[in-house]
Amino acid sequence: MLKLIDKISDQNRERKYDFFLKHFSPDSHSSILDIGASEKEYRPTANYLEKRYPYPENITVLGVDRYKEFCKRYPKVKTVNYDGRGFPFKDKAFDICWCNAVIEHVGGRRQQELFLREIARVSNSAFVTTPNKNFIYEPHTKTILLQFLPKKIFNRIVVRLGKPWAQGDYMTLLSRSDIVRLLEKSNIKEYKLIENKLAGFTIDFVIAINF
Repeated sequence: MLKLIDKISDQNRERKYDFFLKHFSPDSHSSILDIGASEKEYRPTANYLEKRYPYPENITVLGVDRYKEFCKRYPKVKTVNYDGRGFPFKDKAFDICWCNAVIEHVGGRRQQELFLREIARVSNSAFVTTPNKNFIYEPHTKTILLQFLPKKIFNRIVVRLGKPWAQGDYMTLLSRSDIVRLLEKSNIKEYKLIENKLAGFTIDFVIAINF
């Protein structure tokens, strides 16, 4: 079952990357900010942008990791470490921001709003993805329906399942209505919201934003 889910996830990443290329049309001159690339790669499709994009020298990664192993794998990609709050870049420093499944990890709704505002400040357009809170399968913990439980109960169960890292502020999942409300509060008006589906159910969202 998990192998099938991983296969679907890999295909979904490829589909999102194809959409990114078609919608934003990046070229050899486009500067790209990748927020939240992974230091450790648990799946072959981790850091998909760095693996596939033909101009890695135009990518700058921003994250809280130190990126020692990452730099060995992708020596042409620039990396910047920060404290998880304000982005250490000038206004409109990048043509495109790539932010794949990160916004659910930055904190509560207020932190997510500030995160989007920083993306808008430093880039001219953005590609943001996040899992659907209302999908039955939760991809981080690889559990079914667990995310619908009250937070205290959820925390106790993930600890018992041997996944203590998933408790607390590890993730704040978003539904479609949550995303629309969050974009409104962040004063982001020009966007396209796409739902990626499986058997008629929305797995995750892609938000293509123009600032």
